[in-house]
Amino acid sequence: MSSTSQNLAGSRIAALLDENSFVEIGAAVRARATDFNMNSIETPSDGVITGYGVIDGSLVYVYSQDASVLGGSMGEMHAKKIIRLYDMALKMGAPVIGLVDCSGLRLQEASDALNAFGELYLKQATASGVVPQITAVFGNCGGGMAVASAMSDFTFMEQKGRLFVNSPNALAGNEVSKCDTASAAFQSEEVGIVDVVAEETELIAKIRELVSLIPANNEDDLSYLECEDDLNRVCSDLEASAADPAIALPMISDSGIFFETKADYGKDMVTGFIKLNGTTVGAVANRSTLYDEEGNAAEQFDAELSARGCEKAAGFVKFCDAFNIPILTLTNAAGFKATKCSEKRMAKAAAALTAAFADADVPKVNVIVGKAYGSAYVTMNSKGLGADIVYAWPGAKIGMMGASLAVKVMYPDADAKELKEKETAYAELQNSVTSAASRGYVDTVIEPQDTRKYVIGAFEMLFTKKEERPGKKHGTV
Repeated sequence: MSSTSQNLAGSRIAALLDENSFVEIGAAVRARATDFNMNSIETPSDGVITGYGVIDGSLVYVYSQDASVLGGSMGEMHAKKIIRLYDMALKMGAPVIGLVDCSGLRLQEASDALNAFGELYLKQATASGVVPQITAVFGNCGGGMAVASAMSDFTFMEQKGRLFVNSPNALAGNEVSKCDTASAAFQSEEVGIVDVVAEETELIAKIRELVSLIPANNEDDLSYLECEDDLNRVCSDLEASAADPAIALPMISDSGIFFETKADYGKDMVTGFIKLNGTTVGAVANRSTLYDEEGNAAEQFDAELSARGCEKAAGFVKFCDAFNIPILTLTNAAGFKATKCSEKRMAKAAAALTAAFADADVPKVNVIVGKAYGSAYVTMNSKGLGADIVYAWPGAKIGMMGASLAVKVMYPDADAKELKEKETAYAELQNSVTSAASRGYVDTVIEPQDTRKYVIGAFEMLFTKKEERPGKKHGTV
């Protein structure tokens, strides 16, 4: 490889992997196309470095595209090198990490490149749910490569990166100055493809962190860490922090470990990985307040499920289930977001999340920390939907809806005094934790500060869980 390519594509691999662990495969491969004078063009490694190495001692397979070779465009041999990498990853059961800087399809190779792209998509689909797939966009990620990125389990993006199927200026009535649809901000905040946006050094560090938290494949979990935290540690400030799970979840987790996914998308829902007694657990939680780094309330939410939040959580739950990662939910859901924009996708998104929780046969624990009303409560990993253990804090509210609104519907002609009496009775009979527990919908009422030890105990009890399901190819929700 040229020194330039080594500085770009190669240096990213060197920064990502443990020192001196990378072994290159296919370094001698070149483009074999001859049309349009391609035989006179040097294509070192056909524009992509492929090979394997380790991250914190765990095997990973890596490809890194070289923009100095025909813009890092995807040609026939370029794609075949990546496909070969996938073949090896599937045999060995190890993650595939793609470091992307690709201008798109190589026009000089036309149908050969298109067919190779299709073979890559097929291999990605085959690997989905078998080995984790991670994509990091450092430069351009255009056209069909954007589809490949979206097929990954996790997508990282450098702040100056560009991810697009169609460039912003190719969209009718749009231009970059109006709306940069290829930017990291748009793809993370509006589209929801990108999990993490950062500068290159931080981005690589975050990939390493994620790899250390997730299993190597769907059968062998090599992500266990020895727990040095107190299993019975009291989380004294947990109740005060429950409004923002990005603060509350690290309190529950071993040594404050928390890796948040898609933090900029559907902010009313928080998803990410924590550690409990050394085991990786996927966390899904409702947010009512977003705090900034200074501890000030930056955004407020109405404890409602939005379409974006449901879509984000559904994809996360499916990943956890595919890789046998237990799921913890912190529920504070008073209903569904009621806006015209959200309503367009609300039913479908809520159905996707409901199906994801229902289909997941991994250990599932739910802690009701606030309101749990109506169908939104059912969707959030309720007992009826298949949660193995449901805990609730003493101040939680569980029922059809708030008592005040419920009695107004039930007694439309009552005066203020009667409504107040009925509201008190309804709150006690239908909305209290005691009422839900008496019906078996809550297993145990726990104090907020004891949440960590209870959920650890529940997951340890559920460690050998096995659940039979009807034989089928897959669901259709």
